Amino acid sequence: MIRTVLVCEAQVPFVRGGAELCVSGLVHQLRRRGFEADRVSVPFKWYPKEELAAQAAAWRMVDLSEANGRPIDLVIPTKFPTYFVRHPNKVTWLLHQYRAIYELCGTAYSEFTHVEADVRLRDRLMQLDEGALGESKRLYTIAKNTSARLALYNGMAADPLYHPPPLAARMRPGPYGSYILSAGRLEPTKRVDLIIRAFAKTRPPLRLFVVGEGPLGPDLRALAESLGVHDRVTFTGRVDEHPLVDLYAEALAVVFPPYDEDYGYVTLEAFLARKPVITTTDAGGPLEFVEHEATGLVAAPDPESIAAAIERLASDRACAARLGDAGFERARAITWDAVIDRLVGDARA
Repeated sequence: MIRTVLVCEAQVPFVRGGAELCVSGLVHQLRRRGFEADRVSVPFKWYPKEELAAQAAAWRMVDLSEANGRPIDLVIPTKFPTYFVRHPNKVTWLLHQYRAIYELCGTAYSEFTHVEADVRLRDRLMQLDEGALGESKRLYTIAKNTSARLALYNGMAADPLYHPPPLAARMRPGPYGSYILSAGRLEPTKRVDLIIRAFAKTRPPLRLFVVGEGPLGPDLRALAESLGVHDRVTFTGRVDEHPLVDLYAEALAVVFPPYDEDYGYVTLEAFLARKPVITTTDAGGPLEFVEHEATGLVAAPDPESIAAAIERLASDRACAARLGDAGFERARAITWDAVIDRLVGDARA
């Protein structure tokens, strides 16, 4: 019988993003179901890239077989490199691998190129991934996009397990207001710059609220200034839960065009506030929920196409409401109980 469960987390100090929120949510939900659950966190640095193997080795040396003389019944690794942990009952719920060595290699989003040294290191890390993930008693992912990547590069099959976003219980609908919303980390793969470039092609009095913090903050502010829309763009930085819920509730729509995202809480948070989502054809995970003309609008990943989608909703609030209502019905069906039943139930088998 499974009683004690540890969830493994690789955490970058001072950064709390979707992965960290997911781990916290899983631990909370396990406790709610009566399990003795805790998280095990090891600091993670992805640079210099030559140290990535050492990061994996650090998890390999962690002993989670027992704690204070009590056996640990189940461990749940989540992302690279947590799944290198050793345990006889390891059930991996894969948020993502180290994407810079997979589909991002050779793009502006990765420090890996196709030079010989990088190829050797990539090959070695992929081999290590396959060995460690292959030890899992069961292997799941966070989304179909993650499963597809795992199958393509590693030849492994895994079912996706969707979970609600952290703000699910707090989200509420509101009027379709005079601004669009961008929420998330200000980092390259989120492509907030693309949102700003698109917004610059829309007409006043529409406004843009950019919620979040990250390394690209100064560059994005400078971009808004250079495009002449700084007076219509508000950078809020990080906001607390209550004002964030209000921002969702009173937005016209949410624009979320990441590059090949694995899941993306933003999509589901928008839907739970009955707001339509504008995303792009290469967004990855959001496309598992955003169906063009059904729950949102899917545009080409260029400023002109995104701007046209924004203008359409600005001129047709009935359409925005119809899409938002359909998105709500899609998101409300996603529950934590379904995730825990699979992670823990299958581990008992």
